Amino acid sequence: MTGAMLLPARDEVARHLERYRAWERLMLASPDNRAVRGSFEDTGYTLCVLMGKRCAREAVDAAELYLNTREPRERPVSDVWAAPSANA
Repeated sequence: MTGAMLLPARDEVARHLERYRAWERLMLASPDNRAVRGSFEDTGYTLCVLMGKRCAREAVDAAELYLNTREPRERPVSDVWAAPSANA
């Protein structure tokens, strides 16, 4: 079954995206800190649930698009890394 998904309140998405970005900065500054990494992963999971996505990167992308904080990509990242076709 395919259908429209209920979307969360924009304020909630913005709040959780902001928390994700803050933990991301801390995790990048202290990659060996397990507590920081755990909190970062928890915020990613929360975004996944809010945005209905299976991985944090997709959830962040969806949240940014939902909040209109960036333009949509022309093609998915997976396509960028794919081998060039014979027609290219």
